[in-house]
Formats: sequence, C-alpha cells, structure tokens
Amino acid sequence: MIRNTFSILDGVGVRLERGLWRKGILEWKDFIGAPAIKTSISAPRKAALDRDLMDAGERLTRGDSGYFARALPRKEHWRLYEEFRARAVCLDIETNGWHPAAGGYVTVAGLYDGFDYKAFVRGENLSAPALRRELSRYGYLITFFGSAFDMPFLRETLGVDFEGAHFDLCFGARRLGMKGGLKKIEPLMGINRDESVRGMDGYEAVRLWHEAARGNAGAMDLLITYNREDTVNLMALAGMIYPRLKAQTGIEEYLN
Repeated sequence: MIRNTFSILDGVGVRLERGLWRKGILEWKDFIGAPAIKTSISAPRKAALDRDLMDAGERLTRGDSGYFARALPRKEHWRLYEEFRARAVCLDIETNGWHPAAGGYVTVAGLYDGFDYKAFVRGENLSAPALRRELSRYGYLITFFGSAFDMPFLRETLGVDFEGAHFDLCFGARRLGMKGGLKKIEPLMGINRDESVRGMDGYEAVRLWHEAARGNAGAMDLLITYNREDTVNLMALAGMIYPRLKAQTGIEEYLN
C-alpha cells in the first residue's frame, strides 16, 4: 500500500491521491514515468515531486521507517504494514494502576515479533536501557491504543520512545466502525484468549501485580500470561485490520 501512497508528498492529500489513481497512476513509478500529470500539478512541481518519490523509494529499500513516520500523517502509518511487517514488534504494557504523576510505573512490558514473546518485568529485567535496546531492533511498532497510553507512559516513566512508524490498531479499528477495547474486538475477529485469562481486564492485572509483590508466584505467572495474550494477539489483529483499511481507501478498484 505504501507504494500506492502519494500523501507522503508535500501538498498531496487523499482527494488528489484518489484523482491520481483514477488516471491510472497507481504507484510511485507510474508518477515518475508520466511525462505530465494533467491536474493541478505543474511541470516544475512534478519534477520536484519526482525527486521526492525517488528518494522515498531509496529510503524504503533501506528500510528507513523513521523517514516514513515523519512523511506520513500518524493516522496513515498503517499503510506501511505490508512493507515493514517483517521488522514489526507488538508492544503492550501493564502498570500499577496509577498515573505517572501520581507514582505510576510500568510493571510488565511485553514485546512480540511474530516469533518470540519477551516479558520485561519490574524488579527483574525491566530497565530503560534494556527496553531501548530491544525496541531498536525493529522498524515498526504495533499497539492497541499505544499512541495514547503505552508510549506516553513509557516516555514519562522510563524515558523510552520509538522513532519508527506506529500502527495503532485501536484507531484503525475505529475507522472501520469497530468500537471498544481490544477484548471486545478480538471475539469479533475470531481471536481467542488462553482460558486462564479469558475475561480478565486491566483492573485484574493491577491486582495481580500487587498480589505478586506480596510473594504470590502464581499471580505473577498469571499476569505474564495476561500480558502475553494482550501482546501476541496484536499481530493477528494487525493482519486482519490492515487489508480492511486498504480496501477502504478504494485502491483495489483500480488494481483489479
């Protein structure tokens, strides 16, 4: 989808992008190869945009996720999923239930790259350097409401951020008319949870953390399982939301 996206260009919005698709200019190479664009794009401007698209192509080849994170509006970062899913990581955090300004902290940070799940636990292996090091291995972040909660929380409490593109499934789902949290959307998409944590929510995760802090090893195991389900299920959900968002743009009408 990213190669069909012209909204990375300065001054090009969704309306002009669709106008280009209607003219058969479906990919960057079509735009660059066209001698002229019979729209509001003048010849001098086209020459400048040609250079921008050639630069974008080189950056895509290099896997420069940060460039596209800046070039695309945040709500359009989903368009990068197909190209960057091999370098994607899903993230979900648990907290002690308090806002950072009131003493809140991360209890568990889960990461899943499609193969391995890793849990970073407070008091064990969770630290800012460890989390930064792990996140630096990836070029694409997948969360659910993470742009509004997980990442701001990590920035405030640990000073940890992510410079690449970020596919927030919560807002992608809302664009498709799916409202509610992750646990409400999962069943709609046929995604099941481990029976041991089915029906649990964030409040229960906070309780489990406090139980674990009092020495209940079973509570910690259950908290990790809960976080693992939150994190691992994001990858499956991303694979379901992405094609629906792509279809919503109307591009497939011109590709077929």
